[in-house]
Amino acid sequence: MARTRYITAEGEQALREELRFLWKKKRPEVTQAVREAAALGDRSENAEYIYGKKQLREIDRRVRFLSKRLDELTVVDRLPDDRSRVFFGAWVTIENDDGSTHRYRLVGPDEFDLSRGYLSIDAPMARALLGKRVDDEVSVRTPDGFTQTIITDIRYEPLSSDK
Repeated sequence: MARTRYITAEGEQALREELRFLWKKKRPEVTQAVREAAALGDRSENAEYIYGKKQLREIDRRVRFLSKRLDELTVVDRLPDDRSRVFFGAWVTIENDDGSTHRYRLVGPDEFDLSRGYLSIDAPMARALLGKRVDDEVSVRTPDGFTQTIITDIRYEPLSSDK
């Protein structure tokens, strides 16, 4: 399955900052370290040189990925007209069968972070929530079987242009 190409404005900004950091700060530092290690002589047994070259390859790979990915992403920078339903960017509070509650924000796959409550729009739970309203019951298949949850709240944060 192809990854969704949507991203929040904050997510896009974070990817652009990572790209800028890698290209403007990290890569020049590692390049200088490699240059200094190369000046020490035999490169075949020079751990600093070998490690530095590996770091440069990893940085270059990430820079290529970020550049390409940023070109293909669609930034969702407006709120939906119907804010009573779950759409991309919504903060959704759900209550499980056992009474526990969880709050998630539906975001693009490039920015998901469960420790912050950011759930990828491609995740089964997010797909099940899309288009639903408060008090709708949602059934999601998990490795342990099906889980029933009820949507208890849907919120959208104002965008910077709405403030």
